[in-house]
Amino acid sequence: MPPLDLLPAAIRERTRARELASGETLFRQGDKTYALFEIERGRVRLLRHTAASHVVVLHTGRPGELLAEAALFAATYHCDAVAAVASRVRVYPKRELLAAFRAEPLVGERFMAVLAREIHALRARLEERNIRSARERVLHHVALHAGADGRTMPLEGTLLDLAAELGLTPEALYRTLAALDNEGAIRRTGSGIVLRKARPT
Repeated sequence: MPPLDLLPAAIRERTRARELASGETLFRQGDKTYALFEIERGRVRLLRHTAASHVVVLHTGRPGELLAEAALFAATYHCDAVAAVASRVRVYPKRELLAAFRAEPLVGERFMAVLAREIHALRARLEERNIRSARERVLHHVALHAGADGRTMPLEGTLLDLAAELGLTPEALYRTLAALDNEGAIRRTGSGIVLRKARPT
């Protein structure tokens, strides 16, 4: 179930879908907050601009995920949201959401459960970024995002996209994938990366 299907039908009926072209910006760091978003199709990257004029990929959101949950209680967005591919998001105005939570505490509790799951996923991503070894970081990422077989991670986008999500340079990722392939730890296919042996996540 998409995370905001739990909302009263009257609220969902007043939302709107927004289509984004590849590379189009949904909101920018510093913009006044007005809504949070649910990705219905495509992928949307959250980007942070540092003081040294670097761009850091904080997260790549996928269908069924929420974006900008903090907008409910923040005055401005804390990063950019840019479509990695042609995408569609559903727009939930923050004023209406907050009113619904105040009027129906059970709806607010269910939303808190959604946020609790997202905190768990965020901790997993932070754990990944703290893995110093490029080899172990790649293996951890593949295992974390593997499908039902516990071994195969579909490759969405390019290797450049994957490098940015992992916090590695493209060169470091290419070397690491080649080394893992040569030693038999992974197998690369046209659509993904397969672990030769499932790893615990």
